[in-house]
Amino acid sequence: MAIAGPDGVDAAIKAGVDLDGSPIPEAMLALYNQVMDLESQRARSGVLKSMRNRVVKTGAKHFDQETLNQRLLEAGWDGLKDKEIAFFYG
Repeated sequence: MAIAGPDGVDAAIKAGVDLDGSPIPEAMLALYNQVMDLESQRARSGVLKSMRNRVVKTGAKHFDQETLNQRLLEAGWDGLKDKEIAFFYG
């Protein structure tokens, strides 16, 4: 199974297999599905906030701290917060 792109992991989870093709244990799938179901029912505070959170979480894997901070500011969002810097770059 070739996994790529932002939906690749979701496709693998739905298929019940890890990226190497090995099966995901049923207990792990059950817990994951329960938590995601609960999360799908949680009220959201806004799309822009959710977008920023995703950009920070994923962007920290691809950009150094200074670049990500600058890109956030250029896009009109707040720069990186101290807790985000500590978590993703500490």
